[in-house]
Amino acid sequence: MRPIELATGAVLAGVTVGLVTVGTVLPIAAALMFIAAVPMGLLAHRHRLRAVFTAGTAATLVTFVVAGMFPAFTTVAMAIIGGIVGIVKRRGGGLLAVLGLSILAGLISSLFSVGMLLVFTATRKLLFETIRNLSKGVQRLAEQQPRLAPLGHALGTVTDEVLRWWWVYIAGGILVGLVATAVFSWFALGSVLDRLTWLPGRDQLDAPVDDRPIAPLPVTLRDASFRYPDARTDALTAISLTVDVGEFVAVVGHNGSGKSTLTRLLAGRPPTSGAVERPGSAGLGRLGGTALVLQRPESQTLGVQVADDVVWGLPPELAAQVEVESLLAEVGLGGMGKSETATLSGGQQQRLAVAAALARRPALLIADEATSMIDPDGRRDLVALLAELPRRHPMAVVLVTHHEADAAAADRVVHLSGGRQVERLPAWPRPARDERRRPMGEPILELRDVRHTYNRRTPWAATALHGIDLTVRRSEALLIVGGNGSGKSTLAWIMAGLIEPSHGRCELREGTGTHPVSGRIGKVALAFQHSRLQLQRQTVAAEIEDWGGSGTGSAAVGRALDAVGLDRTMASRSIEELSGGQAKRVVLAAIVASRPQVVVLDEPLAGLDPQGRAEVVELLARLRDSGLTLIVISHDVEDMTGVCDRTVHLRGGVIPETAVQPSTEPSPVPGLAARSLTRLTPKRPGTTGGNR
Repeated sequence: MRPIELATGAVLAGVTVGLVTVGTVLPIAAALMFIAAVPMGLLAHRHRLRAVFTAGTAATLVTFVVAGMFPAFTTVAMAIIGGIVGIVKRRGGGLLAVLGLSILAGLISSLFSVGMLLVFTATRKLLFETIRNLSKGVQRLAEQQPRLAPLGHALGTVTDEVLRWWWVYIAGGILVGLVATAVFSWFALGSVLDRLTWLPGRDQLDAPVDDRPIAPLPVTLRDASFRYPDARTDALTAISLTVDVGEFVAVVGHNGSGKSTLTRLLAGRPPTSGAVERPGSAGLGRLGGTALVLQRPESQTLGVQVADDVVWGLPPELAAQVEVESLLAEVGLGGMGKSETATLSGGQQQRLAVAAALARRPALLIADEATSMIDPDGRRDLVALLAELPRRHPMAVVLVTHHEADAAAADRVVHLSGGRQVERLPAWPRPARDERRRPMGEPILELRDVRHTYNRRTPWAATALHGIDLTVRRSEALLIVGGNGSGKSTLAWIMAGLIEPSHGRCELREGTGTHPVSGRIGKVALAFQHSRLQLQRQTVAAEIEDWGGSGTGSAAVGRALDAVGLDRTMASRSIEELSGGQAKRVVLAAIVASRPQVVVLDEPLAGLDPQGRAEVVELLARLRDSGLTLIVISHDVEDMTGVCDRTVHLRGGVIPETAVQPSTEPSPVPGLAARSLTRLTPKRPGTTGGNR
């Protein structure tokens, strides 16, 4: 099986197990068992039959261990039905094809079930005895009411008849039930699959089988070009370069310049023209081959503990040979083998991804935008680590980035622009700073002694916030600065009401009263760091209409697009066609359409090149000037201070400027001490913030 089939099958099999198990345990959620056919249908619709068979088998075994025999049979049935509908949809068949395949599957299932009961005589007798006892019990209850006595006798007669001709009834019941369910699913599940056809299902790293021995270096590209299916232009044009053992090469370019496409060619995907030459196969993910560290470290973290994640996926005999503690020490995570991966900061997660890659002893390590989602200190540390690897190991490292500063330590720098190699990248002007003082209103959002601990009262408890006191005023633009692991994202979710703090309060002022934000979901909107996670509809217009609610028509969509500087023709664009900067703007347009009182933006500049950063900063300034209250959580101080009125700093889960030690004596007026210590000094010209 291909890696994409294994990964997709594992995820969808897990969803199937969850749906069947919950539907079995909770009678009120029994409908979930029928929904369980959707994941398998989606898998069959996108991949080969072997992927459905493997995922279905794994899901059945796990369901049997977790929930027992009956749910396991349900999982088998859902895998069969989902597989039939998905395969017929993929091949363009119709209802007749579903009928034919379901009859065939029903006959096989019937013969198998009857055969198993014939072989396991003791099990059959126990099952039949249970059915008889149940029938007799119901019959005795019915006989207590004269009017129900005939029904009781009839039930006994039917039970005897069914058990006498059990093989006919079981075989016929399975056949009819499976065919009927398949026909129903053709209309219900089939319509779901039709709506999901727009979702991407292609493995961008998929490459043809290369049976040569694994030997990725040296790798040479000769006039290599690449064009994606259905694209009108090349993503890469006439690229020529060589990467050899011992080199640290940086590939620098703005969003859309072709950096990730170049990564895929280096990882083994063949070009559409030109040539990529290497002595053997690329061996992506294989021992001694090519390893890839991606932009989002959490998408690569699979183990519960740090040490487990390092060797995740390696055969036991190879995992036993890995010196885990030595690798962790090499990447700066010494002594953290027993730590929970969920407690790591972004920079630590990227270091863990590098350690997991090194466990496979790669000849070529590719870091694709691995520095874009971490703070400046973490970025410098990670680049220094990558630069040292070719000096410690017989390997080469390719760092793909849009930060010119990351390339300073490289032996060689390749610049890409518009899919071509260039001497240097075009310079983009930095966002203009606006030092004007804007009038601010009364407090609109107040946090008092906010503390939060994940997995409270468990051995895995991890405290993210240690006592936050903060007041945000209406029409204010507030910048909250902090490094990875400082608690920024937890604070963002609490301010949006998506998490209730473990202690303290976060309240929104509406009219003359205040209310917990958790009871006013939507009044404080949250723009995620990864904008694509918030876009769930097929088109931009559908996304904005969904956020805006009933009454949001094309005119409202147009006004929302105008507010974020996007052309109204973008309304018909597919979500999958958006660049990173465009996705952030669409999320903001959707937020504008939802008419919140406050907008919280979690790392709005993460992952953007200089042009995208300048555009988003300009957009935020425009939203600020419109009177919208903004809370920007970021580690990009230089770019954001020109937009924000005030800066506070979050370190280790506290704001040092307002931090107070918890008192054992209650304050006579709740929150009085915190309010008296909260500094609201506005930003002065020439400074990065009033609280530094």
